[in-house]
Amino acid sequence: MSIPIQPNPLQEPAPDAGKPSEDARARLLQAGLHLFAQQGYSKTSTRELAEAASVNVASISYYFGDKAGLYRAVFIEPMGSPEADLARFNGTDLTLTQALRGFYDSFLEPLRRGDEARLCMKLHFREMLEPTGLCELGITDGIRPLHDALLDQLCRHFKLKGPDTDLQRLAICLAGLGVHMHVGRDISDALVPGINDGAQALDTWSERLVLFGLAMVRAEAARRGMDSAGLD
Repeated sequence: MSIPIQPNPLQEPAPDAGKPSEDARARLLQAGLHLFAQQGYSKTSTRELAEAASVNVASISYYFGDKAGLYRAVFIEPMGSPEADLARFNGTDLTLTQALRGFYDSFLEPLRRGDEARLCMKLHFREMLEPTGLCELGITDGIRPLHDALLDQLCRHFKLKGPDTDLQRLAICLAGLGVHMHVGRDISDALVPGINDGAQALDTWSERLVLFGLAMVRAEAARRGMDSAGLD
């Protein structure tokens, strides 16, 4: 399913049930983030969005063109650029342990910022599973730069000129540990109540993800017949 983006109409929106109109757009973004992340694009109606934001349905057309425009804004605006995440782990002077710590911190940092940031990540992962047409944008602008930076680190530590298919597999598996912290959070909460609660829990996860990631790297080094002593 592809969601075309329509230009905003010029007419003023209908009154927003007594709420100040200047924050109607922000309320719609917040409502859209919660509903799209929890239900997905197709199962979320414009009426639900308007009711959750305490606005008239016409406000969606005024500010975003249509539901697809609101979804696109919710998908793109809160996330910013991947530059801050890249800065955590793409330095050429980093040990592999330092690089992996920064890499996994890019996954864990949103979990430290509360529900809104977690919902942003959940929405992006939902888009991968239930694509609406924005998935390619998310891959090109968000995921691929992080994947390529991780590959660069792995190539440097494996002393390879470029990634082969097995190194690509390794990078995908390493990222999978971080991805599961988001897409599998509800499951892990149900299986082990409290395992994700509080800053200390995330600190522990950071240490363990690096430890498990290094184990993957050493397993691949052993498969290649390499000495893994320097891979730390």
